Amino acid sequence: MATLPVIDLADFSDENQRKKLLEAACHWGCFRVINHGISGALQSEMKAAVKALFDLPDDVKRRNSDVIHGSGYMGPTPKNPLYESFGLYDAASPSDIDSFCSTLEAPDHVRETIKRYAEKFQEAIVDIAAKLAESMGLKDQNFSDWPCQFRINKYNFCQDSVGSSGVQIHTDSGFLTLLQEDECVGGLEISDPGSDSYVAVDPLPGSLLVNLGDVAKAWSNGVLRNVRHRVECKASIPRFSIAHFLLAPKDDKVEAPEALVDSDHPRMYKSFIYDDYRKLRLSTGLRAGEALSQLLM
Repeated sequence: MATLPVIDLADFSDENQRKKLLEAACHWGCFRVINHGISGALQSEMKAAVKALFDLPDDVKRRNSDVIHGSGYMGPTPKNPLYESFGLYDAASPSDIDSFCSTLEAPDHVRETIKRYAEKFQEAIVDIAAKLAESMGLKDQNFSDWPCQFRINKYNFCQDSVGSSGVQIHTDSGFLTLLQEDECVGGLEISDPGSDSYVAVDPLPGSLLVNLGDVAKAWSNGVLRNVRHRVECKASIPRFSIAHFLLAPKDDKVEAPEALVDSDHPRMYKSFIYDDYRKLRLSTGLRAGEALSQLLM
């Protein structure tokens, strides 16, 4: 089992805390955060709201259509038969949240919970991204206008599925993912930096999990690690998780800042448009970070 670093967001003036964050982001591509501003009560309310959405009839669920390709409802597929999810793009927009909830005919209390939760998650993910940039020596980086997406997940685990895969191995395509795990059911596994094996990451009450994606690796000129991960069925209990993705710059153009490029660290990746990169991953089936190799200088 992996013992991931835990970053205290309330104590970031400490140089050791900044060093710890950067080491975690470079070595694991994954870490936990505490004092993130999302209360345990709000997390519990959101989980209840999520369960209510997944109890909707299939024809209602499928009203959650794509805004950008792959951003709407996903039902079980042959590759991921136990997995289904809702998508909300852009999760930072109250009007988009209203549209999402209206489409699904969500009750008022569910709508208000999702709004409060999204606001808090947006504040936290922007703060974490800024702290990560600061730990790399990049000050005054503004992530507040980067598009975000919610992905609300359910793994339909049962006795017959124990030992099988809940979702295939992948990296996240965007910059940074903030995840509320299921506090009752584990199953998340990440690639071990020192081998080709995968190690379990069990939930830690009170914390949120941060994963770095492909955009983070390209934007950092290869400094940050885009972590491969998967979900395995460990128990015959449905598993829920809520992921908030910070995707890419507002103009969709991904490239390393000049401060991270010099004669000793030449630019690794060509500039690219994030939406084009998403389409490349989908068209090639290269969803575990391999698509970045096609963008090398």
